[in-house]
Amino acid sequence: MAADLPVKAPPPAPVMAPVWNWNGFYIGINGGYSWGHSSRDLNFFNPLNGVALATGTGAGRDMNGGLFGGQIGYNWQMSNWVFGLEADAQWTGQKGNTTVLCPVAGCFNTAFAATGTSATLQDKLDWFATFRGRLGFTVTPNVLLYATGGAAWGEVETSLGLTAVTTAGVPFTVLGSNKTDRFGWTVGGGIEAMFAPNWSAKLEYLYLDMGSISNSVVMPTASGLPLGANVTSRITDNIFRAGINYHFSAG
Repeated sequence: MAADLPVKAPPPAPVMAPVWNWNGFYIGINGGYSWGHSSRDLNFFNPLNGVALATGTGAGRDMNGGLFGGQIGYNWQMSNWVFGLEADAQWTGQKGNTTVLCPVAGCFNTAFAATGTSATLQDKLDWFATFRGRLGFTVTPNVLLYATGGAAWGEVETSLGLTAVTTAGVPFTVLGSNKTDRFGWTVGGGIEAMFAPNWSAKLEYLYLDMGSISNSVVMPTASGLPLGANVTSRITDNIFRAGINYHFSAG
């Protein structure tokens, strides 16, 4: 008779809350937008003797544009604190143009008209990369607030065109460009959240300073105008980007 008694099903196993773990390697992609600016310091000079003639008048230039790239890093977690190292590389088509006029009194030359002498500048940031430390605090087990900072480097191209008009009304232009790899620094912060096992999403801001870049262009003296231009540009960037990371050892 006991064998015929109904058997109750065992109680369901308790649902375990996920245990979030920030330790280990991760890799991901990101994209965003940057609001860049290139300030400038330009002066016109006589290339025959190197004497400065005048300081050009004209504003700096914006270098806004989108960016896309990827990142890789490693985290160490101690209680609510997360320490990490991260490297990233970004493609960007940022560039900006401006025209700087030479004052009449400073750049007057008998072979050329007093008006129409100017320099056209363009700065372009083709790509950049950073290597940064990260220090964060988990406000909840799966949400991390962090600050970050470190080194930056990238390829910056500065182009300079010097234009004048002869007394006969004929325009004359000389172009020059300088492409160089530049080292700089960056600092910022962000928020990152685990939304599934091994996966997280982040929002991040970075301030980037690529330092100063110099270039010069000279009108050939055979043209009848001994005139040159020196320019020093300083490129800074405000970057907002979003990204997704895969964590190899996160739970």
